[in-house]
Amino acid sequence: MTNNKKIMSKLFYHVLISIFGFAMVYPVLWMISGSLKNNTEILNGSLSLIPPNFRWENFVTGWSGFGKITFATFFKNSFFITVVATIGTVISSACISYSFARLRYRGRKLLFTLMIMTLLLPGQILLIPQFIIYHRLGLVPSMIPLILPHFLGQAFFIFQMMQFMAGIPRELDEAAFVDGCSRYGIFRNIVFPLLKPVIVTTIIIQFYWKWDDFQGPLVYLSKPQSYTVSIALKLFADASSRTDYGAMFAMSTLSLLPVFLIFLFFNKYLTEGISTSGLKG
Repeated sequence: MTNNKKIMSKLFYHVLISIFGFAMVYPVLWMISGSLKNNTEILNGSLSLIPPNFRWENFVTGWSGFGKITFATFFKNSFFITVVATIGTVISSACISYSFARLRYRGRKLLFTLMIMTLLLPGQILLIPQFIIYHRLGLVPSMIPLILPHFLGQAFFIFQMMQFMAGIPRELDEAAFVDGCSRYGIFRNIVFPLLKPVIVTTIIIQFYWKWDDFQGPLVYLSKPQSYTVSIALKLFADASSRTDYGAMFAMSTLSLLPVFLIFLFFNKYLTEGISTSGLKG
């Protein structure tokens, strides 16, 4: 009897989780399904995930873009901004977190406090002052304002890396220092390789945030040739003419692939702990 209760309990648990999981992923599935429908089939209110007719031409129409600018250009712009900004975030945040966690110098606590305080500021408050600064520097319109700040450290990731770095024994630093290794050498050869799990987490989160960013490109980019995917998708919704929802859903579906592939590729590293990074024994 006890075994039957355990089996029923597990069955109920898995059914309940499956229902919740399907409810969460259903909007994405509906969007993918909509990429193979025409406007009438999308707007008729049907919840069916199976298109009456598979309209693959939506992908061709969507990829052709606007004004002789194809979505290949928009994807290229998004990839460039996202990849460079992510690399900058990882390098700068790792260096700054090492400074706060491992070095001792005057003003360190004050700088750390000021950095934490920046987490309390909504991005919208900084938008106008930053725009004025970049405009006076002659960097607007361009992609530089979307990339440059990420080479100066990101408070959230700095704090995240500091917390992870606190678990790395200082004896490793001391042993390397005794062997004649400099502070830079200790960071490059010992600490940075051990940060792999938190670096992977940073890559996934930052890539997703930057790829999905709409406000930044909207403010700093004015030429269609420099638009990102997030801005280009908005161009499908035209109040003065007929919106092609099928093409918009088709390009939205393609825009999910980079984020999905990044997560799929790096997912196996998320579960790696510090014990797999050379600290055993």
